[in-house]
Amino acid sequence: MIAPTYDIERYIERIHSGPVAGIDEAGRGPWAGPVVAAAVILDPSNCPDGLADSKMLAESRRDELALMIRECATVSVGVASVEEIDKINILQATFLAMARAEAGLNTRPRVCIVDGSQKPKLTARTHMVVKGDAKSLSIAAASIIAKTVRDRMMRDLAAEHPFYEWEKNKGYGAPAHQRGLHTHGVTPHHRRSFAPIHNILYPQTSKAS
Repeated sequence: MIAPTYDIERYIERIHSGPVAGIDEAGRGPWAGPVVAAAVILDPSNCPDGLADSKMLAESRRDELALMIRECATVSVGVASVEEIDKINILQATFLAMARAEAGLNTRPRVCIVDGSQKPKLTARTHMVVKGDAKSLSIAAASIIAKTVRDRMMRDLAAEHPFYEWEKNKGYGAPAHQRGLHTHGVTPHHRRSFAPIHNILYPQTSKAS
């Protein structure tokens, strides 16, 4: 596993003389639930040990690190709802969640570094970093915050809709989720613009196409 560093942030801070915020998202692929983004400005002299791509960490370790990040960094979270995902598509909803995360920061970043290759429209100067959660400590921290927040939201939704096992699959198209859809149908928290859900709601349309 590649260990992220603060090198990208230091380089940008030297050029732009200001805070750098790392931004990442969680929840672009699931069939249900919102998409969540986080923005994090780290204190380079007080970074928690063990920051890494959230997907590479056990859930218990992510939760521990999320608490540590919130204690020593500037953190903001942005959410785009299922309704917004269905209205403007998942990519634009992800950008919306990122913009909301940036806007919620108490400290204005001079530069935002964002995981991926597709650039959202943010207030600050924006640099994309492909596989940034494996390269940048700030993006890794943002990935941990976004993932833990969204996982908690899906656990709460699972308590209301227990037939889909969202507490385990977080809304992805796992077998238990598919069985729940087959036996109990579509909930208000499902993304109707996603093909598997659209095909359940409009089977004749999907057959015709």
